[in-house]
Amino acid sequence: MKYLTLLLIIIGLSACNNAQKEARELQKYLEQHSDHHDHEGHDHGGSTAFWGALQQLCGKAYAGTVVAAPENDTTFANKDLVMHLRACADEEIRIPFFVGDDRSRTWVLRLMGERIQLKHDHRHEDGSPDAITMYGGIASNSGSDQLQIFPADQYTLDLLPGAAASVWWIELSPGEHFTYNLRRLGTERFFSVRFDLTQEVPEPAAPWGTE
Repeated sequence: MKYLTLLLIIIGLSACNNAQKEARELQKYLEQHSDHHDHEGHDHGGSTAFWGALQQLCGKAYAGTVVAAPENDTTFANKDLVMHLRACADEEIRIPFFVGDDRSRTWVLRLMGERIQLKHDHRHEDGSPDAITMYGGIASNSGSDQLQIFPADQYTLDLLPGAAASVWWIELSPGEHFTYNLRRLGTERFFSVRFDLTQEVPEPAAPWGTE
């Protein structure tokens, strides 16, 4: 069943009393809004194909557009959004996410066997780590070639107790788009930004804390 694994992950991780309802709502949202489609033969080893597709984008930068954001959000509104696949190693890909002149954010993806981990590296302008940094999670299974889902891990729960019901997911449609998403179950918090992979943009400056 499509997204059954996602549903089970969310029901299991959510601390909210209405976890099952929230899980069904998120599943419905993904089915209605995601361009991802299951492909026969990609049920196993999806992380390998996903990782390989990301590696093909290494060194390139793309502009993004906010698809959804919390009401009254001012962090991303009317800002130039750019992601840069700046550093790619066999088991780690670093993707700075620039919001206007703010170069504090880097998505860190790590290949850990058959699973992928997502972490958020936040830095101050002097390069020092922010007090809230390296939160995220590891996929609970190998995912698929176009979709990876990251429920909040224990480190994130310890750092940000309110993020216990957070789920991140990345949709990758090669040659079309890369979409980063965050949903916090039990709240109205949902954020989504989509990057157009059909057109590269100039390589941005280095993120804060990078030589």
